[in-house]
Amino acid sequence: MKKRELKDALYEQVARIGKATSSPKRLELLELLVQGEKSVEVLADELSIEIKLASAHLKVLKEARMVVARKEGKFVFYRLAGEDVASLWVTLREVALEHLVELRVALDGMASAPDKLSSISRKQLMEQAKRGEVIVIDVRPRSEFDLAHLPYARSMPMNEIADRLAELPKSTEIVAYCRGPFCLFAEEAAQLLKAHGRKVSKLQDGVAEWRSAGMPLNPKRPPEDRSLHSELRPLR
Repeated sequence: MKKRELKDALYEQVARIGKATSSPKRLELLELLVQGEKSVEVLADELSIEIKLASAHLKVLKEARMVVARKEGKFVFYRLAGEDVASLWVTLREVALEHLVELRVALDGMASAPDKLSSISRKQLMEQAKRGEVIVIDVRPRSEFDLAHLPYARSMPMNEIADRLAELPKSTEIVAYCRGPFCLFAEEAAQLLKAHGRKVSKLQDGVAEWRSAGMPLNPKRPPEDRSLHSELRPLR
């Protein structure tokens, strides 16, 4: 093989990753799979697309070796091929946020108020949570919390918050987080809690950002026991 042909072949292989991540829906699939293994049906419901289309997108990711699949009965489950794939998603988003003003404008438009945690480090937040000075709540579905969550966080899915307000005293600041900066769960939780007189801030991090920063996570169950984490049906 000539030198030029060799270089072309090398770049062509790397371009497979670029092709796999060139679709907005496939990027969203990666973000969802960062949270844990999910069935095609659940993923399709989360993306509001047909199961057939979700399967096609997942096939592209699988061909690029970014996800792996397994079958259980009539269901097919997907998970990320490795933590490096989760890190790639975080890096892609951070590069886009740094260089695309359109993304920054859109992201700012998601929040109704500037109540992000901007003046406190991750370690400081964990120290405050450990001392009980703040209450960190994870508003993702409970199955995602069970796989991995921030230390000292409480699982409080969006559909449970209204019934569990008594667990959140008005005298203590609440910090809500979900799947990352593109996730709307934390914003919805913040608005609900504010309406009930709670002081609340939103953490932009999810578990992927936390892990990429080298911070510890607390898995509630061993990751190899995937059958306990898998979602068969939409949770919403």
